[in-house]
Amino acid sequence: MNYYPIFLDLRGRPCLVVGGGESATRKVDGLLGANADVTVISPEITDAIAEHARTKKLRHLKRRYQEGDLKGYFLVYAATGGSRCRSVDGCGSKYGRSSSQRRRPPRFMQFYNSGHCTTRRSCIAISTASKCPRFALRVKQKIEALINPEYGTALVAAAQRQVLMRDRLSADRERRQRLEEVVELAWKELDPDTG
Repeated sequence: MNYYPIFLDLRGRPCLVVGGGESATRKVDGLLGANADVTVISPEITDAIAEHARTKKLRHLKRRYQEGDLKGYFLVYAATGGSRCRSVDGCGSKYGRSSSQRRRPPRFMQFYNSGHCTTRRSCIAISTASKCPRFALRVKQKIEALINPEYGTALVAAAQRQVLMRDRLSADRERRQRLEEVVELAWKELDPDTG
């Protein structure tokens, strides 16, 4: 798989969703969950997006995408559900450019969303690089069945111990060894049988 997994800090960053259907709703929910500053451009939107707009959680521009709309956004989703608008660059061809017009390669990065299991304190991402999203969903469901609230408690305990160790130890090798011991202790407290 030639994709680079990454987590983005979107707090307060301007993000755009082009589209207003179910796919766009999922994107909007994820962006709002990451505390992004969300704008939706679409002539029609789902009830869920309308409610977010009504409660001022996002800005809704009730119109079609126009050339130049992408300017100033940190992250853009093309979520129209149309086969010609799967990437940011594809929005131009669906909304104003002739589909027969030859275009240069996209200037924007294309990416796949991953499925993810999120607790209050951690997130585990799963991806099939869009080859089989339903398979990723099954993997996500398996992981969610394994993770319980105690994992969050163990994570907090390990993180607190890690901070103490980091401040006390200066040598990298010793720090890494002690940090591994901290994680091992938290893991044993979580499930003494797995060690």
